Amino acid sequence: MAKLVGRYKQPADKAAFDDYYVKKHVPLANKIPGLKRYEINAAPIASPTGASPYHLIATLEFDSMGALQQALGSSQGAAAAGDLANFAQAGVEMLMFDTKEV
Repeated sequence: MAKLVGRYKQPADKAAFDDYYVKKHVPLANKIPGLKRYEINAAPIASPTGASPYHLIATLEFDSMGALQQALGSSQGAAAAGDLANFAQAGVEMLMFDTKEV
């Protein structure tokens, strides 16, 4: 499996962020071809050292890194990426990696 993890920093207006994310961004991202699983945190993000700088973490799974890269290159992937400017003003970090069981 390959994963794309988006770590969204704390927005100024959490309610507006959450509303936009669920109603607009999730439907766009769910159209990305090859997407096998899409999950977000269900509660505030905790840190062992105190407050977390992140409001939301999204994890998208694909069959392989090749499938993930192809998905991001699709028109649906471009639409989801382009939508970030509409709600992620506080910043988002995107990480991509292959996984293995240990």
